[in-house]
Amino acid sequence: MRRLMSIGGAILLVAQTPLLPTPALTPPPTPDKDGHFVIGSPYAPAPELTVKDGVPKGAVHEFTMASTDSKIYPGIARAQPGMVVPYTRRVAVYVPAQLAPGTPAPFIVVQDGMSPTYRNSVPPILDNLIHEKRVPAMVAVMVHNGGGDAQGSQRGLEYDTVSGVYTDFIETEVLPRIAKDLRINFTKDPEGRATMGGSSGAACAFTMAWFHPELYRRVLSYSGTYVNQQSPLNPASPRGAWEYHATFVPNSPAKPIRIWMHVSERDNRYGDQEETWHNWVLANERMAAALKAKGYKYQYVYSQDSGHTDRTVIQQTLPEALEWLWKGATSPAPGAPAPSRTTEVWPIALGSALVDSPTRRLRPHPATIARASASGAGTRRRPRRRPRACRRAAAPRPEVRVTA
Repeated sequence: MRRLMSIGGAILLVAQTPLLPTPALTPPPTPDKDGHFVIGSPYAPAPELTVKDGVPKGAVHEFTMASTDSKIYPGIARAQPGMVVPYTRRVAVYVPAQLAPGTPAPFIVVQDGMSPTYRNSVPPILDNLIHEKRVPAMVAVMVHNGGGDAQGSQRGLEYDTVSGVYTDFIETEVLPRIAKDLRINFTKDPEGRATMGGSSGAACAFTMAWFHPELYRRVLSYSGTYVNQQSPLNPASPRGAWEYHATFVPNSPAKPIRIWMHVSERDNRYGDQEETWHNWVLANERMAAALKAKGYKYQYVYSQDSGHTDRTVIQQTLPEALEWLWKGATSPAPGAPAPSRTTEVWPIALGSALVDSPTRRLRPHPATIARASASGAGTRRRPRRRPRACRRAAAPRPEVRVTA
């Protein structure tokens, strides 16, 4: 990597020395293996990217969402701090041909979903993997960001914030609209819910599962931004997503999260020292080590001779990554009932003490966001019980379901 440096008015290109040595090649990763792997160039598109005769082709539906309709993300921009800046969000939804109407559908949420890297790759890959029964018949919800990048942008606010707010957005604004418009019954089983992305979108994917393991338990991460990128600052996570590998994962009981992750040899700021909290290679190496130490199911791929969210690497590795990610999952039988939501308790680390944090499988009310702990799904108060007489008189409340 090279950086621009100005000396006496002259602009010089300065080569950057990697902070970490390049690891040696290993046997290639396979869907049945966990742990660390190192791959090298040249990289070539996987055969699953090719549209094949005889393979049922899923349908892709596209629509837009206006920020003026959002209660969570009305819009910001770096160039206009403190102002509401409206935007339009693009969304594409892949629905496999094999999905029976009304069946509780497994799905994956794809951050930056309308970028060519994902929009053009995910549908043909899923067509082939589903046809070959290597993954369940799943819906892909490809959600694009709200615009801009890094601190002060709408994309940065959505993806780099270490909290459960973005998950609330997906659960309360995106999925219900798709369920209504396309008549899709999204599964409520967290084992059938995955999330993925690259760069800040990858950190966002992990954040979704970390704060809501009762909703998402499968994560796919390319060049994850597990660095100090959060804005505005949050005292509960002072170094942003760097806290995941520095404090949150090491100091919390393991959560039921399965994660496939990747970093490139020349990923962003690969020569930066640790005290910058901004070296992507170091951050992902530390993340993989922290997950391994806590006994997580993970596969970590280091790609030599490649850069940040390198498209050639993604096109080669994404089919295997998806197959590994969905290991153990099965396609639902037509007419199968949706699993009921229950109450689960996840102990989380808060400072040096362990706290029991009730995490209900219900869509969170926005008022709970402020009480959410940065180390986990957060502590929510139980609703006040009605007097016994009122409880007898009240009609039973139906389960909240995202259905057509």
